[in-house]
Amino acid sequence: MGKNEFEKGMKFSFDNSIAYADKAVVSKHILKKQTGNISLFAFDKGEGLSEHTTPFDALVMVVDGKVDITIGGTSHLLKTGESIIMPANISHALTAVEKFKMVLTMIRS
Repeated sequence: MGKNEFEKGMKFSFDNSIAYADKAVVSKHILKKQTGNISLFAFDKGEGLSEHTTPFDALVMVVDGKVDITIGGTSHLLKTGESIIMPANISHALTAVEKFKMVLTMIRS
Protein backbone atom coordinates (compact mmCIF):
# COMPACT_ATOMS: atom_id res chain seq x y z
CA MET A 1 0.00 0.00 0.00
CA GLY A 2 1.38 3.38 -1.01
CA LYS A 3 1.34 6.64 0.93
CA ASN A 4 -1.42 7.89 -1.40
CA GLU A 5 -3.88 5.08 -0.55
CA PHE A 6 -6.27 4.25 2.27
CA GLU A 7 -5.67 1.20 4.43
CA LYS A 8 -8.46 -1.34 4.10
CA GLY A 9 -10.20 -2.53 7.26
CA MET A 10 -9.24 0.61 9.20
CA LYS A 11 -11.58 3.36 10.42
CA PHE A 12 -11.00 6.85 8.99
CA SER A 13 -12.52 10.30 8.66
CA PHE A 14 -12.54 12.02 5.25
CA ASP A 15 -11.88 15.45 6.77
CA ASN A 16 -8.85 14.25 8.76
CA SER A 17 -7.42 12.02 6.01
CA ILE A 18 -6.05 14.78 3.78
CA ALA A 19 -4.36 18.12 4.49
CA TYR A 20 -4.58 21.41 2.64
CA ALA A 21 -1.46 22.71 0.87
CA ASP A 22 -0.81 26.36 -0.03
CA LYS A 23 -1.80 27.22 -3.61
CA ALA A 24 -2.31 23.56 -4.47
CA VAL A 25 -4.70 20.69 -5.00
CA VAL A 26 -3.95 17.51 -3.04
CA SER A 27 -5.54 14.15 -3.87
CA LYS A 28 -5.60 10.69 -2.37
CA HIS A 29 -7.14 7.44 -3.66
CA ILE A 30 -9.74 5.87 -1.40
CA LEU A 31 -10.52 3.03 -3.84
CA LYS A 32 -9.27 2.63 -7.39
CA LYS A 33 -10.80 -0.16 -9.46
CA GLN A 34 -11.45 -0.86 -13.15
CA THR A 35 -15.15 -0.28 -12.48
CA GLY A 36 -14.66 3.13 -10.88
CA ASN A 37 -12.74 5.34 -8.48
CA ILE A 38 -13.37 7.09 -5.18
CA SER A 39 -10.91 9.89 -4.48
CA LEU A 40 -10.45 12.52 -1.78
CA PHE A 41 -9.31 16.04 -2.73
CA ALA A 42 -8.24 19.15 -0.81
CA PHE A 43 -8.22 22.47 -2.70
CA ASP A 44 -6.70 25.70 -1.44
CA LYS A 45 -8.84 28.83 -1.87
CA GLY A 46 -8.91 29.93 -5.51
CA GLU A 47 -7.64 26.59 -6.84
CA GLY A 48 -9.81 24.48 -9.11
CA LEU A 49 -10.22 22.26 -12.13
CA SER A 50 -10.62 23.81 -15.57
CA GLU A 51 -13.61 23.04 -17.75
CA HIS A 52 -13.62 19.48 -19.08
CA THR A 53 -15.91 16.53 -19.78
CA THR A 54 -15.78 12.89 -18.73
CA PRO A 55 -17.56 9.88 -20.25
CA PHE A 56 -18.97 8.88 -16.83
CA ASP A 57 -21.25 10.43 -14.21
CA ALA A 58 -19.40 11.65 -11.12
CA LEU A 59 -20.70 12.34 -7.61
CA VAL A 60 -19.15 15.20 -5.62
CA MET A 61 -19.61 15.20 -1.83
CA VAL A 62 -18.29 18.33 -0.10
CA VAL A 63 -16.56 17.34 3.14
CA ASP A 64 -15.36 20.82 4.18
CA GLY A 65 -15.58 24.38 2.89
CA LYS A 66 -17.25 25.91 -0.18
CA VAL A 67 -16.91 25.33 -3.92
CA ASP A 68 -18.44 26.78 -7.07
CA ILE A 69 -19.15 23.96 -9.54
CA THR A 70 -20.21 24.90 -13.06
CA ILE A 71 -22.07 22.23 -15.02
CA GLY A 72 -23.09 22.96 -18.59
CA GLY A 73 -22.70 26.70 -17.98
CA THR A 74 -24.79 26.75 -14.77
CA SER A 75 -23.06 27.67 -11.51
CA HIS A 76 -23.80 25.74 -8.29
CA LEU A 77 -22.45 26.88 -4.92
CA LEU A 78 -21.98 23.90 -2.59
CA LYS A 79 -20.92 23.87 1.05
CA THR A 80 -20.00 21.26 3.66
CA GLY A 81 -22.46 18.36 3.62
CA GLU A 82 -23.86 19.06 0.15
CA SER A 83 -23.47 16.92 -2.98
CA ILE A 84 -24.07 17.11 -6.72
CA ILE A 85 -23.88 14.69 -9.64
CA MET A 86 -21.88 15.90 -12.63
CA PRO A 87 -23.43 14.18 -15.67
CA ALA A 88 -21.35 12.34 -18.24
CA ASN A 89 -20.41 14.22 -21.40
CA ILE A 90 -21.50 17.63 -20.01
CA SER A 91 -18.74 20.19 -19.45
CA HIS A 92 -17.95 20.99 -15.83
CA ALA A 93 -15.39 22.96 -13.84
CA LEU A 94 -14.87 23.91 -10.21
CA THR A 95 -13.28 26.68 -8.18
CA ALA A 96 -12.66 26.72 -4.43
CA VAL A 97 -14.57 29.72 -3.02
CA GLU A 98 -12.71 28.95 0.20
CA LYS A 99 -10.51 26.01 1.11
CA PHE A 100 -12.55 22.89 0.50
CA LYS A 101 -12.37 19.11 0.54
CA MET A 102 -14.43 16.72 -1.54
CA VAL A 103 -14.97 13.05 -2.14
CA LEU A 104 -15.30 12.31 -5.86
CA THR A 105 -16.95 9.03 -6.87
CA MET A 106 -16.89 8.03 -10.54
CA ILE A 107 -18.52 4.78 -11.66
CA ARG A 108 -17.62 3.52 -15.09
CA SER A 109 -20.39 1.89 -17.09
